[in-house]
Amino acid sequence: MPHQDIEFDAEGTTIRGWFFPASGTTDKAPTVVMAHGFTAVKEMELDRYAEVFSAHGINVLVYDNRGFGDSDGTPRQEIDPWAQIRDYRHAITYASTLDGVDPQRIGIWGSSYSGGHVLVVGAIDRRVKAVVSQVSLISGYDNYRALVRADFIDGYQTLFDTDRANRFEGKEPATVPVVAANPMDPAALPSADSWTWFTETSKNRAPNWKNEVTVRSLEMMTEYNPIDYIARIAPTPMLLMPAQNDVVAPTIFALRAYEEAREPKKITILPGGHYDAYGPGFEASSSAALDWYLTHL
Repeated sequence: MPHQDIEFDAEGTTIRGWFFPASGTTDKAPTVVMAHGFTAVKEMELDRYAEVFSAHGINVLVYDNRGFGDSDGTPRQEIDPWAQIRDYRHAITYASTLDGVDPQRIGIWGSSYSGGHVLVVGAIDRRVKAVVSQVSLISGYDNYRALVRADFIDGYQTLFDTDRANRFEGKEPATVPVVAANPMDPAALPSADSWTWFTETSKNRAPNWKNEVTVRSLEMMTEYNPIDYIARIAPTPMLLMPAQNDVVAPTIFALRAYEEAREPKKITILPGGHYDAYGPGFEASSSAALDWYLTHL
């Protein structure tokens, strides 16, 4: 499906991405705004979702998060969750100015870290008329403690404190690998399936992905709790899609969060683990999201 390169201003930072126009219509159509999760760039399967949605009459705006991929932003390789949330809102504003977009029918899609972002955006931005959140980060605090071994927590805290002191002295932010072949080595996502997905997907689809993230990004993740917002999404319809056996964003956190959400809501359990949503579970994840948008947009 052909798409257009786009860029927009996010209060001084240029965000770049793609616009997939809705197929089969010359009228104003609903639009889905989507960005990727923890350090991932748009080439890492987001075009496949966009193609599914646009083939069924939905415009799609896909972009790289600030500091990653084709977007501007400094420090590079840094994830500030609240800056990324504001950028979703900037993207909605930009999308609403485009020909062929019905600004009254805007949906948002997020996965993993951005799956948490769309829960927050859906709660605070009433321009959003449908939310889809898959394999979501529900609580940064809980997720961090689920990913990092208990006996490593103090070491990471020392890393946070040292980096903060160094930045105060004017030094560059420290970084750590996103993934490592050995789960015992320091990494932001220390799981075997994270190493496999990021290295294979970047090699095959996204050579501009970098195996690097700032230490400050991990500290900010521990402060970030999208679950605090999930009860406020209603009356906007929300679809939550945890994976059956997710060890990166543990399934149980999403199941508990779903109980706190209010109607209209739906939960669909995806097959496999965290990254299977982009591979063997792609048909399940994309078709469930499409049905949600067709119903509510």
